Amino acid sequence: MSTLRMTSDLRRQLILGAAKRCFARNGFAGTTTKSVAAAAAISEGLLFKHFPSKAALYAEILAEECEADPDLAHLLGQEPSTATLVELVRGMVGHFLGVAGDEQEGQRLRLMATSHLEDGEFARLLYDKVGKLIGDVFVASLDRAVEAGDASRVGSEPLNLFWFAHHTVLMGALARMPAVPCLSYGNAPDLERQLCEFLLRGIGVHEAAITTHLSRPSSIEPAPQITAESA
Repeated sequence: MSTLRMTSDLRRQLILGAAKRCFARNGFAGTTTKSVAAAAAISEGLLFKHFPSKAALYAEILAEECEADPDLAHLLGQEPSTATLVELVRGMVGHFLGVAGDEQEGQRLRLMATSHLEDGEFARLLYDKVGKLIGDVFVASLDRAVEAGDASRVGSEPLNLFWFAHHTVLMGALARMPAVPCLSYGNAPDLERQLCEFLLRGIGVHEAAITTHLSRPSSIEPAPQITAESA
């Protein structure tokens, strides 16, 4: 049984490797499950035994990339705390503010937006994977912040607060995606700080804790500087 399991896991990784090459070369729209199966030297039927759709393949690749990100891995390895909560929010904001300057990330964001307007399959898959990867740490850190007196409870579903924050930065990134942004946010030089403060207040973090923790150097890579040219 263990040998069969190892064989199945190895096959799954071979399929993902082939899919990464196909998506990198042809993009999401230009890649088919048939071409991925050919690249992996398997039948399309066998591919579907591991991944039910092209969207499932792509969502799994993105989830693996998230898990492999050293900054995120560092954050998820920290003890739940107010500091960890603030860093999670700051990391989310920094990531989405940097999307407008990254062609590959921009393509993924467009795919996410399109999925919401169509069958929603890709968005559902990615939300599920992101929630499983980050949700528990977010909720545990928010609980610790409340216990420490650094935050107040907001509603009865703390994971919803994570999604509210996620949706806010997602929409903010979409507004800045076109060559001529839908919104420049006034070309504010302190946009990242302002957005972090807005989200942290929204999830219940108190002003004193926001000031203290946002004033500390971030442990993750900063977003690209926002200027009139890049906004």
